[in-house]
Amino acid sequence: MKKRSFAIIALAAMGLSLTACGNSGSAAKTETTAAGTEMAGEKAAEAKSEETTAAAEAKAEVKEIKGDAIKKIVEDKKEKENYMIVDVRSPEEYAAGHINFAINMPLDTIKDHLSEIEDWKDKNVIVYCNSGKKSGEAADILVSNGFTKVYNGEGVKKFSYDLKTFGNIRAKELMEKAKDALVVDAREAKDFEAGHFATAVNVNSEDPATIDAILPDDKNTLIITHCYSGNRSAVAAEYIASKGYTNVWNCLDGTKEVEYDFSKGDK
Repeated sequence: MKKRSFAIIALAAMGLSLTACGNSGSAAKTETTAAGTEMAGEKAAEAKSEETTAAAEAKAEVKEIKGDAIKKIVEDKKEKENYMIVDVRSPEEYAAGHINFAINMPLDTIKDHLSEIEDWKDKNVIVYCNSGKKSGEAADILVSNGFTKVYNGEGVKKFSYDLKTFGNIRAKELMEKAKDALVVDAREAKDFEAGHFATAVNVNSEDPATIDAILPDDKNTLIITHCYSGNRSAVAAEYIASKGYTNVWNCLDGTKEVEYDFSKGDK
C-alpha cells in the first residue's frame, strides 16, 4: 500500500515538472516572438527612414534652366514672385549688369549668407554666373544645406539677358539702411499716407516727372526704392539708374509680403 502511494506521488511530481517545463518553453517562445517583432519593427522604421532620405535627395537634385526660361520668369510680374534669383559673381560683375530681380551672393561668401534666403529653402531658387561653373558649385552648396528646388541658370555670357545696373535687396536690409537713404516709395498716395519711412518720398513710377522732382544733386546718394511687390519700384529704380545715379537699390520684398516697421527709417 505504501509502495503504491509513493508511486502515485512520484507520478504527480513528474507531471508538475513537465508542466513547469512546458510553461517555461511557452514563455521563452513568447519572449522570442516579441523580440523578433520588435526587431522587424526597427528594420521597417530604418527602411522607411532610408526611403525618406533617398526621396529627399532625389527631390533636391540640381536642375538646369535655360536663359529663355529665366527671361520669361522675370518678365512675368506674377511668376517672378515664385522664384529667388541669385547672382553668384563678384560685386563688381553684378554692378556692371545683372538679371532683373537678382540679388548678389558671391560664391566665395555664399555659405556665410545662406540665412538671408533661409525662407526660400522649399521654394524655387535660381543661381547663375558667367558660364554656369560657379553657379553649379553654388547650387551644390544650397542643396547640401537643405534647399530643395535649386536651378543652375544659363550664364550671362551664354545668353543675351536684359541686364540691369541697379541692385536688389531684401526687406531686412531696407529696414537697416532706410534711415541713411532716400527711400523712394512707389505705392499709391493713400497707402503712402497711411504709413511710410520717415526718409521716404512718394512717386508714381509711370510718371518720370514725379521722380525727377525728388532726385538729389549728389549722384552717389544711397537710393532705395520699394512698393507692394517689387515691380513698380523696379521701374522707378531703373529710371533713376538711367539718370546716372550709381547707388540705387530696389527692395524685392514689398508691403504685401512683409509687415514693415516704418519707424526703422527714423533718424
